[in-house]
This record gives sequence, structure tokens and C-alpha cells, in this order.
Amino acid sequence: MLAANLLVKKREGVELTDDEIRFLIDGFCRGSVADYQMSALAMAVCLRGMSAGETESLTRAMLESGDLMRRECSADTPRVDKHSTGGLGDKVSIVLAPLLAACGVHVPMISGRGLGLTGGTLDKLESISGFRTDLDQTESETALQQVGAFIVSASEKIAPADRRLYALRDVTGTVESIPLITASILSKKLAANLDALVMDVKVGSAAFMTEMEQARALADSICRVGKACGLPTSVLISDMDQPLGAAVGNAIEINESVAILKGELRDDPLVERARELTLLLCAELLTATNVAGDSAAARVLLERALADGSAMEKFLAMVHQQSGRWDGPLDLAERMTIEAQQDGWVEQIQSREIGSVIVELGGGRRRVGDPIDHSVGVSMNVQVGDRVSRGQPLMDLYCSNEQQNDYAERLRATLRLADEPVELRPLTM
Repeated sequence: MLAANLLVKKREGVELTDDEIRFLIDGFCRGSVADYQMSALAMAVCLRGMSAGETESLTRAMLESGDLMRRECSADTPRVDKHSTGGLGDKVSIVLAPLLAACGVHVPMISGRGLGLTGGTLDKLESISGFRTDLDQTESETALQQVGAFIVSASEKIAPADRRLYALRDVTGTVESIPLITASILSKKLAANLDALVMDVKVGSAAFMTEMEQARALADSICRVGKACGLPTSVLISDMDQPLGAAVGNAIEINESVAILKGELRDDPLVERARELTLLLCAELLTATNVAGDSAAARVLLERALADGSAMEKFLAMVHQQSGRWDGPLDLAERMTIEAQQDGWVEQIQSREIGSVIVELGGGRRRVGDPIDHSVGVSMNVQVGDRVSRGQPLMDLYCSNEQQNDYAERLRATLRLADEPVELRPLTM
């Protein structure tokens, strides 16, 4: 086989065989298929798509380019995980992992860093002094045995083909492809030797998938390929037309996550949205692994773990196991309250602009390797559908005093008010 001939075949929209896809991926890892050829393949896939069979073959080839996590450390304990397509204020993983561990399952979570305007779970956790996200295999297995959960970055041995291909996609305009997204996500999740996976596919103006049609297509692709590869996979599609929860940033999202684990802020409807989505995703996994007979029984287990403090204990144990030190709420930058200048109902929140402000303040990266200022962030006080009055606090901005006035008006303008009541947005679709 010649790589150039296969690129022409895909460019013309002809389906590649399993052997042809494996030839390309294996050659890419060995160096006989050049980076520019793999970039050409990614562009052809973006333009021509892939069949379900091709996507499954690509997923398996990328999975088999690296190692599998050993299953022995979990014995008969179910292993589960969750993956989100990313969104503003999405701190679900930080609550979900210790909460599920408290319910008796193992959560070997491989997570990522911020991408564009979307905050990364690893960046948030590194707000905690000393927290390590680079555990080796032995350390990870020990964490599962002693705590029941860990959250780490992918090692170079896990789906290395995906790591290399993603780096090319990120700089060649080929990120937006459902087959490539599916194979990227599932190759890493399959490597974790899971018994069940739940996907949180975000849809909305601040999501990777802005339209419901795109979100449903991705959800269908991931479910189909996951199940074909032997991994029971379910999907929730959730709202990302506004931030999830109140906190947006790094340290500030850790503080909100801990508040949820401790059962605090139950009277805050914004925080309750983050809590509720977490419980829905957890319930999917507990029922998929028969830890709970149905979603109602799963809900009882989860609520009990939050109420009796065992979920918080697991969080503290996970932090300690990964060398972190938790001394209470993390410090934030100086606070400035941004108030409404008129009456009305919140009709729209321009979440992408909020994300842009946080990146500019140093809470995200413009380039790979940029340092993160964990102390900056925004805390929302209102959501779509809320009635607001002139002078009412809309949000709190956390940054240095010198920066506050520069960004206050931009943030105030992210909320569009209507003269008539606005319907509340559903959390899931």
C-alpha cells in the first residue's frame, strides 16, 4: 500500500478498509507516514466524512497504538468514566469522580487542559497547591485501590496516535470532524478498560457543537462506536448557551465544586444546575453497571454520599493521594461587583465573550505553554430567564484592581435584557 494512493481514495469520498486505516495509523506512529500526509488525511475526513465502519476502525487503530491500563487493580469493582465536549464553567468532573468513588465504583479519569475558551479540568485542579496530574501507572493503580478515583493527564503511552494527530488537527483547521472527535475521545476512554462511559455533549453558543443537529450526530456516533468496541456508552445532551453553575475560572470553580460536595449553596439556582447535571451523569453510570437498579435508586445512593460527607472525604483523599494540599477555599483575586443599569429579564448571556475575558485576564491560554493565573474568574449571579432590577448585582469579577474597570463594561454587555419575561432554559435536551 502507498499512503498517497489512500489519501486520493479518501479525498474522492471512497470508503477506506480496516487494513488501509491501520496501515496509515501504524505508519504515522512509525514515521513512514509523514505528518503532512496525516494532515491531508484529516482534511479529507473533514470534507468527506467517514462511515460508521471507518470510524470504528480508526478508533481501534488509535487505541492499539498504545497501552491499556491494567484492570487487575480494580478486581470486580466496576470502572466508569465521564467525558464532556467542554463548556464554560463545566466543573462536573471535579464533583463526579469522588462522588462515584463514594458510591463504590472506580473512576480512572483521564482529563485535559483548557482548549480555546473552554477551561480544562487539569488546570482547575492545579489551582490546589501541589496537586499532581502526572501520576505513573503504579501511582494511578494505587490511587484506585486506596481512594477509588484519580484525575490525570494522558500519558504518552495511552493512544499516542491520537496525541500526535490531535496536535496536527489543532493547527490545520481539522478539529471539527465528528469521526475524528469520536475516535479521539473513545481511543483514550477504551484504553482505561472501563465498564461504562457517559458522554456529556454540550450544545449552544458557548459549546463546541452550536446546533442541536451537530450535537445529536456526535452523540449517535460516540454511542454507536463505543458499543461496537465493547464499551457500554450513554449520552446526555446539555445546555451550553450560558455558563454551567455560577463560577467560571480555575480556583473559583474548585471552590464551587467543594461547596457542592459539602452540600452548600443549595439555595443558589445556578449552582443547583451544576449539581443536578452531575447527579444525572452519575446516575447513568451507576445504573449501567448495576450498582443501582434504576435512576431513582441511584439518586438515593448519590444524595446519601453527599449528605453523609463521604463524597467530600473521597475528594480530600484524592487530593492527598495526588500530592495536593487542601486548606479550605482557594484564594481569589480582588472582587468587583458588576450591577445592572436597567430593569428587565435576562434574555441572553454571551458566554463566549465571558470566556474571552477570562483568557485575556490569564485564566486561560492563548498559546500552548502559557502560564495560568488560577485566581481570576467570574461568578454569575443571574441566569437566562431571571428578572433583574437596576442596581442588582449581575456578576462578580475577580482580577487585579488595575484590570477591573477595563473589563467591567465588556462583561456587563454580555447580558442582553428583554422587556418581557423569558422562558427558563432546560438543563438537558
